Amino acid sequence: MGNSDPFQVSLDQHLLESVVHCWPACWKWLGNLESRIFRERIESVPIDRPIFVAGLARSGSTILLEFLAAHPDVATHRYSDFPLIFTPWWSHELQRRSPTTTATPAERAHGDGIAITPASPEAMEEPLWMAYFKQAHEPSSSQVLNESCEHHKFEKFYRDHLRKLLLIRGGSRYVSKGNYNVTRLAYLQKLFPDLRIIIPVRHPVHHIASLMKQQRLFVSGETNHSRALAHMQRVGHFEFGLDRRPINAGDGQAIERIQQLWSKGEEVRGWAVYWAHLYQFIIDDLQRRPTLGQASSILRFEDLCDDPHKTLAELLRHGELEDEGLVDAFAPTISAPTYYRPDFSERELAIIAEETEQVASRLGYGELTDRASAGSHTTESKQAITTSTS
Repeated sequence: MGNSDPFQVSLDQHLLESVVHCWPACWKWLGNLESRIFRERIESVPIDRPIFVAGLARSGSTILLEFLAAHPDVATHRYSDFPLIFTPWWSHELQRRSPTTTATPAERAHGDGIAITPASPEAMEEPLWMAYFKQAHEPSSSQVLNESCEHHKFEKFYRDHLRKLLLIRGGSRYVSKGNYNVTRLAYLQKLFPDLRIIIPVRHPVHHIASLMKQQRLFVSGETNHSRALAHMQRVGHFEFGLDRRPINAGDGQAIERIQQLWSKGEEVRGWAVYWAHLYQFIIDDLQRRPTLGQASSILRFEDLCDDPHKTLAELLRHGELEDEGLVDAFAPTISAPTYYRPDFSERELAIIAEETEQVASRLGYGELTDRASAGSHTTESKQAITTSTS
């Protein structure tokens, strides 16, 4: 999107995205052709302990990704990978041979103070999932993929894609940020038994306040810019905006209730039910599958503000990455911010507690209404990752 207004999409970008989005079969074929051409080099690249960051949007996953992406061993997707995401090698070569320009960092569309350039790490693999799993974002269908799932064409394409990305980035460890992967963790472990999983969580009062703020922002942006909605649909971001879609974690009745609440304008209760729906599934999924639980770390958003050095160090240990000086470099940038405060009424706080308290207690959160009025943690952090090993 454009630098002057983060919701602006240029005509050239819009047309290129259309070419890719409207012909997924063609682009899957081109991606497989690319893999065949570079087969010898690709097969020499191991996919070693990939790290998947997955949680509900606004839980701190972006800053978490930026921290991990700064590690010299790590390779991630970038904004510039879209829309030519299916052919990363050729896209890389095209960019490498193009005239170089210096991009000025600009605040992203979320309005949260995070400045980005085309080279910034981002969640960009969702179009691959959408190309192979047609119901990936259909709220009426369960989006749970577990160890019983088999999709040989996707699995081959996906493994080849990660190897190509590692090769062109010069990395040895792949890191993915993908909120929709919360319902795919068991399937991902089947594909990569040595994977590491990081699940950011956030106090529901502050989390819901942030989600509601983003919904208002994206509805406004997509209403004012006609191409913005199509861009978000093509990149596979349905968390907010005019085409908001909840992740169905296997409870169709909960999803129906969430959509009904949203349609009636009951945003607070709708988001509260959604928060509980998703994190209830995640907790149960990790408990049902001991190996998945062992591979996963639940990271609480608030804890980092209290002790950034400790929590970042624990994060690297869980990911099995050496420090490389990252903790000392990054920790001083983290503090409890003051630019945003939830502004819920007593009734709204009671609604959030009613819908989320049982799940929140399993994540270590105490009395929700008390926590909402407790000092520094009433604010939404622009730079915060928290960790609490499960």
